[in-house]
This record gives sequence, C-alpha cells and structure tokens, in this order.
Amino acid sequence: MDWLDISAPVSPSMPTFEGDPPVDFELAKSLARGDVCNLTRIDMGAHSGTHIDAPIHFVAGGSGSEAISLDAVIGPAWVVDARDQRGAITADDLARLAIPREETRILFRTPNSRLWEVPGFQTSFVGLDVSGAEALVARRTTLVGIDYLSIAPFGDPTPTHRALLSAGVVVLEGLDLRAIEPGPYELLCLPLKIASGSGDGAPARAVLRTLD
Repeated sequence: MDWLDISAPVSPSMPTFEGDPPVDFELAKSLARGDVCNLTRIDMGAHSGTHIDAPIHFVAGGSGSEAISLDAVIGPAWVVDARDQRGAITADDLARLAIPREETRILFRTPNSRLWEVPGFQTSFVGLDVSGAEALVARRTTLVGIDYLSIAPFGDPTPTHRALLSAGVVVLEGLDLRAIEPGPYELLCLPLKIASGSGDGAPARAVLRTLD
C-alpha cells in the first residue's frame, strides 16, 4: 500500500501562526550566477508547517524535541472524523466521536482541513480545549495531531498545551488531512533531530498508509 503524505508543503507563501517567523527562501549559490551548484538558504520558525511541539515549548524546564521517542511517532494511528465540529473539541465531544479505546495515536480531521485552501493564517480553526486535552491524557494517549497550526484554540494556547506536554503527549500540528478518510492507519512521522537546547519544536514529514 502506498504512503499518503499528510505534510504541508513548505514555501514562503504558506500560512504561519500569527506572530511566528515567516518562511523565506534565498538562493545563496546559483549555477546561473556561475557558482558550482545551486544552494538554497531556508529561514523559518521551528513551528512552521507540519511539526511537533516539545514539552519545553510551554513547560519551563521541559525536555526538547531531541528527547521525543521514535516509538511515539511511528505506529498505528486513528484518524478521527470531526469534520462537523463547531468550536473547540471538549471532553464531551471526545466521548461522542467514538475513538477506539486501544488507539494511542489520535489525529483529528476537522473543518480546519479546508483552511489550507485559504491564503494567510486563519484564526477560526478548531482546537482542543483543556478538558479535551485532559481526557486524552487520562486515556493514555501518546500522540495527538490536528489539521492546522495549533492543537489549542486561537487566543488560549497555554492550558491545552501544558496539559498535553507536561504529561508527555507528543503534539503533532500542521497536518494536511484533506485527502484522508477517517479510520485506522499506520503513521510514520520523523521530526528533525535538533540539538539539545534549541528544540522547542521540530519540522516533520508525516505520512500514513492503510493497515492491511
């Protein structure tokens, strides 16, 4: 079965979270200018596009992205059908979404997916409120992902992030799930290996394939 790419393409035109550094490409060396090769300089924030959040992003003294276990980002995952969600996802919403109890990697496909088709950053995205985050922690979730640039609702980022990251839940943001049907998959997500002290987040390539 072919892998399905759920990563957002990185480009200067991609939306970035409000206040984050924009993405910029510059041709540092150019064959057309007589250089030996083409070489592009990329300037971007660690939370651009598809990326993981490390505990230190919101938890003082927390670990960096280099400490994220590969076991957490590789393995079975469940894509939740939350396309009808209105407002933040709460603990009560999780109960009605009928996520199998055995699933520990959970990816939310929400109305956010259409926002990738809208230029610029959109503040109307669906996030997870603190009650939803605490419910995921209680069910021993190892990874939670969502189809826009933050797991938390716009304007209230701290409670949700702290609840998840302080419990060691890997947060995977900026997924593109437009072509993905809800259900079971195998997830492969590899964040960049960023040196200790600098990894509050790490860009990642994330792919899925259906389970046999």
